[in-house]
Amino acid sequence: MIKTLSNFILALSIGLVFVNCANRGTPEGGPKDLDPPVIVKAIPENYSTNFSGNEIKIYFDEYVKMKDLQKQLIISPPMDTQPEITPIGSASKYITIKIHDTLQPNTTYAFNFGNSIVDNNEGNPYPYYRYVLSTGGYIDSLTVKGNIIDALKRQPETFVNVALYEVDSTFSDSIIYKEKPKYITNTLDSITTFSIENIKAGKYMLIALKDGNSDNKFQQKTDQIAFYKNFIEVPTDSLYTLKLFSEDLDFKAVRPILEASEKITFGYEGDYRGMKININSEIPDDFSYRITKDEKTDTLYYWYKPKLEVDSLLFTVSNTKYKFEKDYTVKIRDKKRDSLTLKGIPPVGSEDPYKIRGSVPFMSFDDSKISLMDKDSLTIDFTTQFDTINNTYAINFKRTEANSYKIQVLPEAFVDFFDTTNDTLNYSTSTKKTSDYGYARFTLVNATYPLIVQLTTEKGDVKFEQYAVSESTVDFLNLPPSTYYIRVIHDVNGNKKHDTGNYLKKIQPEKVSHFKEIEIRADWGYPETLQFITE
Repeated sequence: MIKTLSNFILALSIGLVFVNCANRGTPEGGPKDLDPPVIVKAIPENYSTNFSGNEIKIYFDEYVKMKDLQKQLIISPPMDTQPEITPIGSASKYITIKIHDTLQPNTTYAFNFGNSIVDNNEGNPYPYYRYVLSTGGYIDSLTVKGNIIDALKRQPETFVNVALYEVDSTFSDSIIYKEKPKYITNTLDSITTFSIENIKAGKYMLIALKDGNSDNKFQQKTDQIAFYKNFIEVPTDSLYTLKLFSEDLDFKAVRPILEASEKITFGYEGDYRGMKININSEIPDDFSYRITKDEKTDTLYYWYKPKLEVDSLLFTVSNTKYKFEKDYTVKIRDKKRDSLTLKGIPPVGSEDPYKIRGSVPFMSFDDSKISLMDKDSLTIDFTTQFDTINNTYAINFKRTEANSYKIQVLPEAFVDFFDTTNDTLNYSTSTKKTSDYGYARFTLVNATYPLIVQLTTEKGDVKFEQYAVSESTVDFLNLPPSTYYIRVIHDVNGNKKHDTGNYLKKIQPEKVSHFKEIEIRADWGYPETLQFITE
């Protein structure tokens, strides 16, 4: 009897353990939670007036957390001191906003959370939540709407700020460099339209900013900008189009340094053309110099000889176009001199030359010491052209299809700045059959000339271009098979390049038209009509 009772108790205990374990588990299956969190209440209530506190609490029906808050949250008007928003990195059933800034009187503030509030389990966002309050007796309710386009690309950047600056007695064009805007919104990551809400009536300047460091101020070096040509009056029913562009950098020199013996690096920002480098130190009668440009970076190299036994050299860098002039001192110390190396640069297009680039400035070149032969060992005539700033010799010759070419450079063909010569060098290049390429022919309708017709990659990198000055078809021959995007630049000033805008000069970028992409196949032509919309 005792044994039977013990067995019963043991069995009952084991059963309870299994029941308890089963209760702790989570049943599998069932529908996935796709519902966003629900706001239960806010203290103070959303759209409250006469706000004078420094804390806001927003309560939800489930645990929530913040995701990408720094990128998603937009406060309009911007605050000098960002509010403290919790929880960060954890979940809670409420969000707390602690305001550390002094709020302006009679002003409507909007906290635009974007998609940063998500539920804790599935990450479902509470979409585009806005909390609005006013420090005055009413909520401003006017709106400015529009869309963003890019000056060159098919689509503009994401997360673009769109802002209004109040035009009053303190307004100046330089305000975008110094002050935060009166009102602001953001296109976030999926739309190109914008809507600035809760605005009071008045006169404003409307701009857009792809803000590189999120300080709500324009930096020419890192930010893209767009501006509407005139001030706008609110209220308004107009839809405004803003064209986003990068300004050409104003010229600025970077402090030069001695990189190698008799070679000084002069860095710069902007356009180096018009940049002058003058030496102010005493130099011997046989002093000479050359200037070359780095192949990839914004750098000019100042080469000089003979070697000077001095502690430092004095230079003046100037650019009259930008009214720039500055003196620099370069410390001189013992360093190894650069040695001459030569690199062959094969042609990109069918009409491009073969180039030879030197690491040290060329002083002379004997073209009689270069031989050019095709695959049948036939000698090919050629001409050469020297580019002093890029330190390249271009070898121009007529190429035929399905051919290969060998270029031999004999010793002492090149003499560099320090009287060093080359050893024997051998280069080669080849062409494909014409049937390996395709072509495109464009008929332009309602076009205003001149135009630059470009074939680009999906990212907008130019692969080929043609310049059109009058009504005729535009042909692209010998195109490698690929998908190309068609971009046409309306070259109003005829300088054969796209001119960007400038905010201070109130210059908008030149107009660009985009057309659908084309797929070029081998041994096949693509005729296309480009219909331009007249404005």
